This record gives sequence, C-alpha cells and structure tokens, in this order.
Amino acid sequence: MKKNKKVFRFGKNVTVAGFVSFFMDISSEMIYPLVPLFLANVLGVNKAIIGLIEGVAESTASLLKVFSGWFSDKIGNRKWLMAAGYAISTLSRPFVAQASVWEHVMGSRFIDRFGKGVRTAPRDAIIAESTDKAFLGRAFGFHRAMDTMGAVAGPALAFFLLGLFSGNYRMVFWLSMIPGAVAVLLIVFFIREKKKVVASHSEKSQLTLKHFDWKFKFFVVIAGIFAIGNSSDVFLILRAQQTGIAPVMIPIVYLLFNLVYSLSSIPAGIAADRFGRKRVILSGFVLFAVLYYGFAVAKGTTAIWILFGLYGLFMGLTEGIQKAFLATIIPQDFKATAFGLYNTVVGLAMLPSSLIGGFLWDKVSPAATFYFGAITASLSALLFVLFIAAVYKSTTS
Repeated sequence: MKKNKKVFRFGKNVTVAGFVSFFMDISSEMIYPLVPLFLANVLGVNKAIIGLIEGVAESTASLLKVFSGWFSDKIGNRKWLMAAGYAISTLSRPFVAQASVWEHVMGSRFIDRFGKGVRTAPRDAIIAESTDKAFLGRAFGFHRAMDTMGAVAGPALAFFLLGLFSGNYRMVFWLSMIPGAVAVLLIVFFIREKKKVVASHSEKSQLTLKHFDWKFKFFVVIAGIFAIGNSSDVFLILRAQQTGIAPVMIPIVYLLFNLVYSLSSIPAGIAADRFGRKRVILSGFVLFAVLYYGFAVAKGTTAIWILFGLYGLFMGLTEGIQKAFLATIIPQDFKATAFGLYNTVVGLAMLPSSLIGGFLWDKVSPAATFYFGAITASLSALLFVLFIAAVYKSTTS
C-alpha cells in the first residue's frame, strides 16, 4: 500500500486541504461581499465604522496566528488545530444572521477571524511538509486556486439565493453554515498527519525571533508595509457601488475577481517554480500599485469590472507565491511558527490599514484611500528590489 500518494506532484494532504478551503470559502464568500452592503444599506453604518469592524476583526484575531503556529510546532500537531479553526469560523455565522446593530456584525467577524487565526499556520505547515521543495509554488498555487474557486462559487450562490429569497441577507448568512460544516468533516476524516517527535529541549517552548535569519525578517517587514496600504476589500466593493454598479450585481463583480484569482493561481505557481518566486512576487507588487491608482481615478462601471479582474490577477501572483517563497527561507523545525509570524504581521497591519482607508474615504475622498495603497505598494516593490539585491550579494560574496 502506497503512503503519501502524490497528486500533481504534491501530497494528498495538499489536495484535501484545497477542498477544505474550497468549501470554507464558499461559506465565507456567501457572506463577505454582502456584509458592507448589509451594514451600509440595512443597518445604516458609516464607512469609518465599516473600516473599524474589518480592521479590529482581522488584526485582533491575527494575534492568534503566531501563537497557533508556535503551539503547533511545540506539540507536534497540525490537524486538530486546523479543524478547530475551521469549526470556530463556521459557528460565527448565526451571529451575523441575527445581527440588529453593527456591534453584532463585529462580533461575528471577530469570531470568524479568530477561527482563521487558529487554523492558518498549521494548515500552511501541513501543505509545506507534504510537498517537495521544488514544487512548493504549484502546491500553494493549487491551494489558493481551490480556495478561490470557493470564493467564485460563494458570491454566485449568494447572488442566486438573494434572488430566490427576495434580497434576504439573513437567509444567505444562515445557509452559509452548510459548506463550512463540510470543510470541517473533510479535515477530520481525510487529513493524515505524520506523528512528530516533540523536541524536549527548551528552545521549542520559546517564542522568539532568534530562530530566523535576516531574510525572513526583511521579507516580513516588506509584507507588513505592503499590508498597511492594502485596505480591506470592502472599500473595493463600496467603490464599485459608488461608480454605479447595482448592489444586486456586487456579488458578480466579486465573483469575477475570484474567478481570475483562481485561474491565475496555479499558472503563477508553476511560473514561480520555473522562473523564480521573487520575480513573480515583485510583478505582483507593481501590478497592485497600478490597479489601486486605477481605482482612485475610475469614473465608470467598465473600469471597475476591468480593475476587479486585474485585482484577481494580482492575488494569483502573490498570495500563494509569497508563502511558497517563505517556506524556502525558514527552518524546518519552526515552519508553523514562521507562517504564524508572517500572517500575524500582515494581519495586524490590517487594523491601521482599514482605519486609514475609512478615514481617508470619509475625510478626504474615496480616491485618497486608493492613492495611499498605490504609494505603499510602490515602496514595497522598491524594498523588495533591495531585498533581492541583498540576497544575491550574500550568496556571491
């Protein structure tokens, strides 16, 4: 009997993790593009509060990512932390379905992101440990593709259900629990994790940066700076509505973004494995700066459709590839800790990012939110060029 059977040159766990994310993203994306509309149109919440909700939910819960990763390395277990995280997110749905004030929505978003904080680092470590180094790009690309195919199906299903239930947001929120439950069951019954020997030395019990070299630290700083300008996607949704796209069509616009994201993730992963992950990541930073400038100056609905497609391409070029690159510059024994640190820094940056985005929208102009993002992306691209040069110099000296 063959163990650890390879599918498309990566482990079976990667395939299962992909389907887990597929179903969970159906659940999440049935809700996500509707939440800012629900807050603004049903509960009458202003844009600054919407930014606060997203920022607090993402950033506070992101603190868990580093501790979850460290704890996973410490106890030598990934699967059950992963399962717990997905279950917690699924159980957040009733809170938003019954929300009557914005604080209830914030609570639901926090619980959902709390679950994400628990599951992300152990899941990424499982993917990395189930894949040969030469195929990390396509493994993470496949995972992002499956995740995003769920994000395509989720808005499409939300669009259908909104029509079926006469614009009843709450019914869509309730039904989103079903695919979330499927995701949890897939982990319980199909993820197979090798037993790990838990180190007895004290280093495993310490959460410290001394295990990581300058390359990891520099890259995380760049990712954090970029994230400060990458405000919540709710502002893209609100921008789409502002330029004239009807609320009922918003899930379809978001579907386009996720479709391009999904279709580009695997080719981007293969290209990164073949031509270099650093080149693909740099291309993504530059593209983001260009498209956020486009959101700032966009005047009509045609431009918004094009920009959402380009945003999907950006995500395909960076999201999975950054993690694949990260897996090559971190120690074997601290993979989950490293992924947790990376995700925590990026997640914590979302609090000032969303607060700045909401403040600029309300106090300056909607365009200012996107100009700010274009500037931070350009700075990140410049720093990444310096990073590439420093790596090259260190390997040739």
